[in-house]
Amino acid sequence: MNMFLRIHAVQELCQRDSWLYRILPSVCHKPFKPLEDGHLTNDWDEIEPDPNQLRWKPFEIPKAPHNKIDFVSGLYTLCGAGEPRGRNGIAVHIFVCNASMIDRCLYNSDGDFLIVPQQGKLLITTEFGKMLVEPNEICVIQQGMRFSVEVFGETRGYILEVYGAHFELPDLGPIGANGLANPRDFLVPVAWYEDRQVPGGYTVISKYQGKLFAAQQDFSPFNVVAWHGNYTPYKYHLEKFMVINAVAFDHADPSIFTVLTAKTTRAGVALADFVIFPPRWGVANNTFRPPYYHRNCMSEFMGLIKGHYEAKEEGFQPGGGSLHSMMTPHGPDADCFEKASKAKLEPERVADGTMAFMFESSLSLAVTKWGLQTSNRLDKNYYKCWEPLKSHFNPKCK
Repeated sequence: MNMFLRIHAVQELCQRDSWLYRILPSVCHKPFKPLEDGHLTNDWDEIEPDPNQLRWKPFEIPKAPHNKIDFVSGLYTLCGAGEPRGRNGIAVHIFVCNASMIDRCLYNSDGDFLIVPQQGKLLITTEFGKMLVEPNEICVIQQGMRFSVEVFGETRGYILEVYGAHFELPDLGPIGANGLANPRDFLVPVAWYEDRQVPGGYTVISKYQGKLFAAQQDFSPFNVVAWHGNYTPYKYHLEKFMVINAVAFDHADPSIFTVLTAKTTRAGVALADFVIFPPRWGVANNTFRPPYYHRNCMSEFMGLIKGHYEAKEEGFQPGGGSLHSMMTPHGPDADCFEKASKAKLEPERVADGTMAFMFESSLSLAVTKWGLQTSNRLDKNYYKCWEPLKSHFNPKCK
């Protein structure tokens, strides 16, 4: 197995394409037929909207060997907006699986997948080669790329899907040429192929207009002996992120933690941002250092890969998530507020041993029926974490 990787700069290019040299062309397959597998949707009207603060307990992973679930069968749509036919929108999916994909692969006709493993490593075979992606790493499988996922036990993670745009590095503005996620740290696979006949049938699954379809063929689709171009899958280790932060007082906007962005046609407005909250130093003076209480014009889905998120050390757990919708107020829980309000303001390490992330979008996200009901993971007591907050207002204090 050839696992060598080479460096690739992820950037906005005037043209993105790749040439793939195959043993047999990918057109050699039987007709596609609907596949009743997986739990994906872009029906955002199946249940009434819910503007409340929402939090999910860790999503349950099926137990093997009695209930073997691979990556495709374990995909569930949690929330989203827009639709793939109009080429504008996003979706947030959860994947929970315990078995590898055998003689079947998936490709997404609708958009790009940004995959965030939380538990268990993924060995992803693509038409461009193989990538081993572990927790604290991410990978992007761009539109149309066929891939298959091998796992090594109970596996869980998050996916941000974007329609009609590709992920790229954010504009750095006054930061200059270097900082945040640097191009040199993105890796792409080198060519790996198998010339393998599959007499029993190899299944190629297409996610097309939000639905799954399957076609049969007699050979492995990973028969690319060489390729060249700049339209590729890629991966990135989150420890490589160069953190920028305030070093005097107050807070900088969370956009300083953006790893990748998918832009809209409106300047400065993101269809989706992938933001992380990595280990760093906190040194701000005369400042309440945890994230402040706020409402904003963005939708914020947060997940936790490992550790304890600084603003909510209880309840927000690895493998779970939260959604704070447009203009829905949120912020640190009562325990975090009291602790931070009394803390001595000296340089301190923040988030050691932790990696939280956020999928942020300018779209108003709807939650699926699975997310609100069927998954049975919604924390209905989430709102109670703010109930102990008390007024400290003193009109005589100046």
